[in-house]
Amino acid sequence: MPQPKERTSIAVQSERAVLAAVRLPESTYDQRDPFGELASLAEQAGAVVVGTLEQRLERPNAGTFMGKGKLEELKTFVKQLNASLVIFDHDLSPRQLANIEEVVEVKIVDRSELILDIFASRATTTEAKLQVELAQLEYTYPRLRAMWSHLERIVGAGGLAGIGTRGPGEQQLEIDRRLAAEKKNALRRELEVIQERKRRMVQQRKLDHFTVGIVGYTNAGKSTLFNTLTAGGAYADDRLFATLVTRTREWDLGGGLNVQLSDTVGFVRDLPHNLIASFKATLEEATHAHLLLIVLDVSDPAAEMQFATVNSTLDELFAEVKAEEAKRPDGERGWQEPRRVVLLNKVDKLQDNAALLVWQQRAPGAIAIEARNPAGPGHAELRELVRTAAQGGEQELELDVPLSDSRTVDTLEKRGRVLSREYHEGSVRMRVRIGQRQVDQLRAMGSRMRVVGEDPAGRPGWKPPEAD
Repeated sequence: MPQPKERTSIAVQSERAVLAAVRLPESTYDQRDPFGELASLAEQAGAVVVGTLEQRLERPNAGTFMGKGKLEELKTFVKQLNASLVIFDHDLSPRQLANIEEVVEVKIVDRSELILDIFASRATTTEAKLQVELAQLEYTYPRLRAMWSHLERIVGAGGLAGIGTRGPGEQQLEIDRRLAAEKKNALRRELEVIQERKRRMVQQRKLDHFTVGIVGYTNAGKSTLFNTLTAGGAYADDRLFATLVTRTREWDLGGGLNVQLSDTVGFVRDLPHNLIASFKATLEEATHAHLLLIVLDVSDPAAEMQFATVNSTLDELFAEVKAEEAKRPDGERGWQEPRRVVLLNKVDKLQDNAALLVWQQRAPGAIAIEARNPAGPGHAELRELVRTAAQGGEQELELDVPLSDSRTVDTLEKRGRVLSREYHEGSVRMRVRIGQRQVDQLRAMGSRMRVVGEDPAGRPGWKPPEAD
């Protein structure tokens, strides 16, 4: 009997692939194009999609996920199309992988393996490569027996072990497990160092600047918007996972006010949990931003599913960050979940405004925008929203600043609106309209200014006691 292709690798480059899925009552997918996203993922990984097959079930088969009869149909279908690979739109257990391969007699790859393969091919930085390698090990470790199933096939017909085969095979499996466990621990230690350094860097940037993160479903237009708002030079392409490395650039809002804008990796439905955990450092810019811009392609028929995926992924990330911050000393706590603002992108591709009105009702405060066009709808509104958030509520203050503190004077002139000034010996009294955030930043930077009418403890409206 023909045997499955050896699972020595999960790579799918140039292989003829059949896509398979079991549609359960709770399944999330675009019913108008059930295999559209999986086909795009497969093509991004280099596979050639030659056919699709699906089955509707109330619950999956415990041993083979798909029903036995449907598996036989899949086997016949694969042979007719001369395919060498089947990609399932689900996560499969090690036993399910082995059982399906035994029936279908070609290599089986599940959704998580496919996504990991794409990430591995796109990783360029040391950090990204470490994260991908750890995620792959986390995923493949419990599946090593299935990956080593080819060892069992060399024992001869009838399952009788040849001399010197079964023993070494079993030994090799245990050796691989031990080596994989040691490698995982080494990768975790290496990543912990990177993540701690990244966390300190992000927190310092957040202290020094107002930070904005762009998030959203993969291929929603995040990098396009990033390039429009900054001179970022982020790679933008009409394909899934075009961005794997977070980029941060200065966004000039005018009037001397700048914020730090970050472009992040796109989300996708059913993203492997191990991948989310491994890429927390990559998404640090998003989880610790002051403001998040959720870019949504409203022209995509699957926009509703994508919007739900982005929000659920953010909820999961924020829950992990909150749990981690709770473990830190009291002095290091203070993380706050960033505010989310929805940007309804690609409105120019809508045939009418009906869909736009529905989204504006579903996401109150959402801004309709064309990411590619800086002079198009939404950009002025977006700038004003970010400006208001960055300033933290404008107020009029009277400040005494030593003339030797030239940095504070310069910042007040650039980031605020000076209404009047009076020079005294060694100092200047300035009446300024400025955002509370700018005041807080100046204090954090060691400014020696004093707010007239504020006591040393920072209580506004304080006046010195009158002399008796």
